[in-house]
Amino acid sequence: MEATKRQFDGKVVVITGAGGGIGAAAAILFAKLGASMTLQGSSNEDLHAVVKECEKTHVIIMPSDITNEEHRKAMIDKTIERFGRLDVLVNNVGIWESGSIETTTLGQFDRVMDVNVKSVFHLTTLAVPHLVKTKGNIVNVSSLTGIRAMTGMVAYCVSKATLDQFTRCIAVELASKHVRVNSVNPGVIATDFYLKSGMSREQYEAFVERCKTTHAMGRVGKPEEIASAIVYLASDGAGFITGVNLSVDGGKAVTCPR
Repeated sequence: MEATKRQFDGKVVVITGAGGGIGAAAAILFAKLGASMTLQGSSNEDLHAVVKECEKTHVIIMPSDITNEEHRKAMIDKTIERFGRLDVLVNNVGIWESGSIETTTLGQFDRVMDVNVKSVFHLTTLAVPHLVKTKGNIVNVSSLTGIRAMTGMVAYCVSKATLDQFTRCIAVELASKHVRVNSVNPGVIATDFYLKSGMSREQYEAFVERCKTTHAMGRVGKPEEIASAIVYLASDGAGFITGVNLSVDGGKAVTCPR
């Protein structure tokens, strides 16, 4: 996709988890393509750093707790108050906690589901009336783990499988209203996601090295590669695509476990 084609001029995009990684990369690319944006994240400092890379773009930053119902409502309300419309919702925010069925606590399960599922469900319900008006679309950032079973992360896998089914269900429900809904399902991506989720630097580096052998392309992905997929699904070029869970994973989903 050529960033010189400002195909999102006049359009408004809301992105959660935009303070770093995939969300930040998506914000920067949408900005290059002309979008106005509301960016949510947990850190005001991180969001300001992203905005600095979104030159000549109208941006609202919303440092907030995505699990807070009032914060979610404020995101949509302020977007409509400032821009008067909403064209794209990117549900990117997510957390990961390790644990098997034998070790995962109910508290861990609740935390993961609150962020990865409940917040997405509620924010989507708030956004849909506005997306119907603009014939807009939704892109959910899921995971390879929504498609493939993995050990040691049962709550995370369940949350992403739920998100994939949510994507398909609302795609069918909203198709007659010309609102498209899709997801991207990344493999392992080189961000600080796992470090923020509790991995030590040594554990993370070992994890990445191991993942190079489990992705068919022999490497982990880059945030910009996922951002390109998000922007494509949100664009008019994907106008006949809805209900899709798009794997962007270097071939991991089709590779036998090694």
